[in-house]
Amino acid sequence: MRPLKAWIVCLAAASWTAPAAATDLKVDYRITLAGLTLGKADLEAKLNGDRYDLRMNAQLTGLAGLFTASGRGGAVATGTLAGNRPLTAGFSATGRSGGAERTVQVGLTSGNASEVRIEPPFELRPDRIPLDETHKKGIIDPLSAVLAVAPAKGKPDDPAACNRTIPVFDGTQRFNVVLSYAGTTPVKKPGFSGNALICNARYVPVAGHRPQRWAVKFMQDNRDISVWLAPVEGTRALLPIRINLMTYFGMSVVEAEKWALE
Repeated sequence: MRPLKAWIVCLAAASWTAPAAATDLKVDYRITLAGLTLGKADLEAKLNGDRYDLRMNAQLTGLAGLFTASGRGGAVATGTLAGNRPLTAGFSATGRSGGAERTVQVGLTSGNASEVRIEPPFELRPDRIPLDETHKKGIIDPLSAVLAVAPAKGKPDDPAACNRTIPVFDGTQRFNVVLSYAGTTPVKKPGFSGNALICNARYVPVAGHRPQRWAVKFMQDNRDISVWLAPVEGTRALLPIRINLMTYFGMSVVEAEKWALE
């Protein structure tokens, strides 16, 4: 699981319409590695009661763009806020690099993946841990996984929003993101001023991965991953305002440059 590839392949462009009378949020991110700009990403969230629609796009620019042929991608996801977690209804992602493009679509019913389409399909590898139907139940797609839900009677910075395990299925792999509370920090960005919740994160592969790959081993042993979650005013939702991810090449940071709430 290469961090840069994860940012491209797990995000995809698709047509998308928003519900009426929704809370609209757009966040513009800058992606850096060891202090050097790699690219940019933007997240749009539409929140209407318990319904959510998410859209994210990412593109490598700057130095990274010189070595990757128009690496870009995006994703869309929709669902509802069920209790203290998102309940995914559908997910679509497309990644492009050079002349190659791959699309992943996952249809879900009650949090279970009912249909998976990948075009073109990934090459079969004998060292890949096989997926079975149990790995497709009670899951959250990779984009909905960035959405946290504050306890109904708690505050946005309640540690309960951090202390949880996210069961992620991206169409090819099933893994857990184990979050734990690490504190709060004041954040001031254009459009946002307040406290962000800091969650430490761990990657725990379950199935669909290749356990002997160095990248998988590195991420599995990685103890330097964190996400800062900021509350979306007027809702119970929290979304990332900063993500820190140690990579083999140094610290990668995805940080909001603008937080625009309508």
